[in-house]
Amino acid sequence: MLQAAGVAFLTVFLAELGDKSQLLALSLSARYRRPVLLAAVFTASALTIGAAVLVGDLVGDFLPTWALRLGAGLLFLVFAVLTLSNEEEEDDLEAAARARSGFFTAVLALCAAEFGDKTMVATFALAATTSSLGVWIGGTLGMALGSGLAVVIGSAVWKRLSPKTVRYVSAGLFFVVGVALILEVWLG
Repeated sequence: MLQAAGVAFLTVFLAELGDKSQLLALSLSARYRRPVLLAAVFTASALTIGAAVLVGDLVGDFLPTWALRLGAGLLFLVFAVLTLSNEEEEDDLEAAARARSGFFTAVLALCAAEFGDKTMVATFALAATTSSLGVWIGGTLGMALGSGLAVVIGSAVWKRLSPKTVRYVSAGLFFVVGVALILEVWLG
């Protein structure tokens, strides 16, 4: 089990570097407090890796990978538009309410970014040949560390920028992730 966890950790961590879910975590760090987002990253990591280990290729039997990627891509384009359209400044009470609800929003968005991704495919393969529990533990930690780094870096960067710049950059990152997902479907 320990060997499976180590292999899964390295595989998933390396697969996450520069991945769309890491870009999403970077973008979300502009909107949500670091502790809330780190908890969301860990939860989304555990859920997506757990789904990959437990469900494996069953998801592909019910819904093709291209459909999952297309749906996630469209969702990120909607996030981009909503981010740009939210130009009003929030007061402290609204910001606090958003931070609380941000956990569930971030978990949902991060999970959507992972479905059909190379991380899940790698996890399917590892779980089929070795300890499922080890793959789940190692994969979860690898994904959480990769996306967690983006949260820490992002929250430090966003503090130095104006809210308007943060909004435009966040919308741009959502747009890039959405287009990348749709292009993956289109280009095969």
